[in-house]
This record gives sequence, structure tokens and C-alpha cells, in this order.
Amino acid sequence: MKDRYGREIEYLRISLTDLCNLRCVYCMPEGGICKLPHDRILTLEEVVEIAGAAVELGIRKIRLTGGEPLVRRGIVDLVARLRALPGLRELVLTTNGILLPELAKPLRDAGLDRLNISLDTLDAEKYRRLTRGGELQKALDGIRAAEAAGFAPIKLNAVLLGGVNDDEIPALCALTMDRPIEMRFIELMPIGDALYFGKEACIPVDTVLEKMPQLTPLPRGRSSVARRYTLPGAKGSIGLISPVSCSFCSECNRIRLTADGCMKPCLHSAEEFPLRGKHGDALRRAICDAVNAKPEAHIDFTGTQRSESARNMNQIGG
Repeated sequence: MKDRYGREIEYLRISLTDLCNLRCVYCMPEGGICKLPHDRILTLEEVVEIAGAAVELGIRKIRLTGGEPLVRRGIVDLVARLRALPGLRELVLTTNGILLPELAKPLRDAGLDRLNISLDTLDAEKYRRLTRGGELQKALDGIRAAEAAGFAPIKLNAVLLGGVNDDEIPALCALTMDRPIEMRFIELMPIGDALYFGKEACIPVDTVLEKMPQLTPLPRGRSSVARRYTLPGAKGSIGLISPVSCSFCSECNRIRLTADGCMKPCLHSAEEFPLRGKHGDALRRAICDAVNAKPEAHIDFTGTQRSESARNMNQIGG
């Protein structure tokens, strides 16, 4: 399935809920969110139907996101049903890890291929502030549970925040020394509540290279947005993702489905295509319409320019 600029669109990110058991400062408003009425959220059956139509059209990778996808009731059954879709090559999930001690093994048994786990800091007090009350140890326990369940490699995502966690770059990179982990640093995107810290927090991921000159480049993976590096003798790797300082729009292969059933051609655009209530050919046409509406590039983030997305990050899933 190609868009009008010739990009092969084969990656669908599905937000299962806008709810989360944390309140990260760059993702959610301080006062929390207005919960969507239950009848506005896609049922699991609708998620499977839309995902199935997308796979028929050429989607080969699905990522489940939120909010926090593990708070969605029926998540293990959903994973099993999506895994059974003919033609789907990869099924992955992004989580804060808090619920993984109970769910890692059932998710693995249901057919989930890989996990990305958010970990912005190794400082317990800083973690509490960033997540507005979260406990670092619960996230670390979740990572260990994922490893014990056989997920490998596990990707850890850290949003790089100038003056907040950039002093922890060496410690976060060190997690890759003895474990097959990919530690990924991601630039803060100016969307929703992301500018909570002010523009001084928006620093490029090349800061990691400045602080870690011993990093050695690795070949870039197929369709990967991350530039990958490794430390001498490390079992794992380090990924740098630069959506702000070095846009990868020309290589973007993804579309997004919101929890209330709208297809977003671009993370940073307000344009959406409602899919709920469509079936068969009508559903497939609507998905193709969304793909054809995918812009060549998002707006240029300069100065205080903000994303044109009409939703907060917790409502899209990144």
C-alpha cells in the first residue's frame, strides 16, 4: 500500500485507550483527562476488524499503544486475535511497564513479538516527578518480568529532556552493557503538554553522541527511524530518534488509529478519517483515503512552533 509520494505504508499504530496509570508531564495535562464515554471507544471486535482490513491492504507491522495499553481490559485476548491475522509479520506493544509483572508471560504466550518500555530516568525521585506519582521500582520490575518472559531484544524509550535527564545519559547507556537491551533516546516533540519544561528542554539527541564519544555506529535496520550505536563490549545497543532536529518524514511508513476509531495519516496533522461503522469495501476505501491523504512532511518545528495535531500524545500513542 503506497501513498501518493511513493512511500510503502506497512506500519499501523493502534491506540487502545487514552487512559494511563501514570501522568507523565510531557504526555498528559496535570489535571488528568476527561475520560471518553465507554461507547465512544472501539470495541476489541472493531479493533480486530479494522486491523484485519489494514493487513489485507498491506500493513505488516502493528504496534499497540495508549495511553497505557495494558490497562485495556481484554488485552491478552486481543493480542492473540491480532497475532492470528494472516499476513501480519510483527506485533509489538509500547508500555510504561508497570503492569508487566502480571502480564508479560501471558502476552508472550498470546503471540506478542516485542516490547518497548518507557524509562526516562533511573532516579526514583525524578521518576516520581516526571510521572506525577509513579514508582520507579515498579517499572524496573516490569522490565525484569519482560526479560524473564523471553522478550528480546527489549527496547527502552527515554524522552530526552534538557536540564532534567540529560545528566543520566551515561547511566542509561550503561544498561546495554550486560543485557541485550536497546536504549533509545527520543527528542521531545512540541505536541500537547510536551512544553511543560519550556523550550530549553528541547535538546537534540546528538547530545548523546557528545556525552558518549566512545559510541560506534551500527547498520541501520530496515524501516527503522533510529540511528543505532553500541558501546565497546556491550551486549545491547543505543538508538537515537530525532523527529525534531532531523525529520524522517521522507521515510515514514506509518499510519495511526485512535482509540475512538479515527485514522490519522500524520502524527502532527489535525486531519483524521473516521472508520467506525464502516465494513468491508467501505472500510478498506476509508483506510486507503487516509493513506492517500498522508502529507509529504509535517510542519517545520522551529522556535516555539507547535504540532498541528488536535490531540494530546496520550490520545494518539506517539
